Amino acid sequence: MRLIECRDHGELHLMECVDDDIPRYAILSHTWGADSDEVTFKDLMESASKNKAGYDKIEFCRKQAASDGLKHFWMDTCCIDKSSNTGLMEAINSVFRWYRNSTKCYVYLTDVSTSDHDRDSHSSQIV
Repeated sequence: MRLIECRDHGELHLMECVDDDIPRYAILSHTWGADSDEVTFKDLMESASKNKAGYDKIEFCRKQAASDGLKHFWMDTCCIDKSSNTGLMEAINSVFRWYRNSTKCYVYLTDVSTSDHDRDSHSSQIV
């Protein structure tokens, strides 16, 4: 399992975890944008991700995890190396377990709108 670790000063680092040594982490469930907008594993490895629209989801998750006292989070678009068929199959077979074992699960839905009334209520802010 790969996790994104938030280091000092907001620096993000992709780390490999072994099943018996996985730190507490958050996980992000989200709607997907266009492939060209999503931050991929390769983008994150090459630090080429901040200019993509999908980076907003990473920032959302980073900030929410930090507010919940978590330094690690997982997001399918950039924690799974889709260039490796073996890695991709392993990830597909493990996703349920990763969701189940997460400390927190956040949802980022760009295709859901709310009215002004909902934005002012606490129910729309519950994560």
